[in-house]
Amino acid sequence: MSGCACIECVQQSDAAVVERWGGFSHTLGPGMNFVLWPVYQVAGTLSLKVQQLEVKCETKTLDNVFIEVIVAIQYNVLQEKVREAFYELTNPRRQITAYVYDVVRSTLPRNTLDRAFESKEEIAVAIKKSLSATMHRFGYLIVNALVTDMTPDSRVRAAMNEINASKRLKEASAEKAEGDKVLVVKSAEAEAESKYLSGVGVARQRKAIVDGLKGSIAGFTSNITGTSPKDVVDLLLITQYFDMLRDIGSRPECSTVYIPEEDE
Repeated sequence: MSGCACIECVQQSDAAVVERWGGFSHTLGPGMNFVLWPVYQVAGTLSLKVQQLEVKCETKTLDNVFIEVIVAIQYNVLQEKVREAFYELTNPRRQITAYVYDVVRSTLPRNTLDRAFESKEEIAVAIKKSLSATMHRFGYLIVNALVTDMTPDSRVRAAMNEINASKRLKEASAEKAEGDKVLVVKSAEAEAESKYLSGVGVARQRKAIVDGLKGSIAGFTSNITGTSPKDVVDLLLITQYFDMLRDIGSRPECSTVYIPEEDE
């Protein structure tokens, strides 16, 4: 029986499956290949590139919250297992999706909503482990499994946002109250320090006045014969009294009325 040699070009990162009389014979690598037709023929090609499949799965958590989980599966065909990948699975993407559903729906219902968000990495590891063990014998390598998103029901999201907003407002109020407390304490400390310094100043002023009066009284009584210290004090009091009246009278906004005191 005669035949002809056909040229088959295989793209980079692809593998072609060659059959002999309908049965698997061998695979072809990238480049130009010769196939003796009709004894041999190319049944199909498989890509060896890493592919990504996104799976959306809805399930319920332990606290009865429905949540949509999006899982990204990165996989590729093993070059040494092209035969298994080509012949043993009709739809590998559907097979992977089924295993993702199984893992997600058996893991998340054991966790509360908060715990589910915290265990994204654990879920991804469980999915990869389960898929790797199953898909390897079919010629597929699971490169990675990522839980890319978890979305609760819209009403639950609204409630969570309100809780977070309330928590933030509470924290802001606490911080503001703490700030006001610090301001009050610092203001009180400043006022106490101011009063202390004012008291020291007044004490020094009064001491200076007393020392001055003491010197004035001593000088006055020694220079003027027949005067006593009481006479000098009375004179000083009268002088200060008239100075006070002058200062008050010079201010137009002052409305204080002084009633003269009768001498006894």
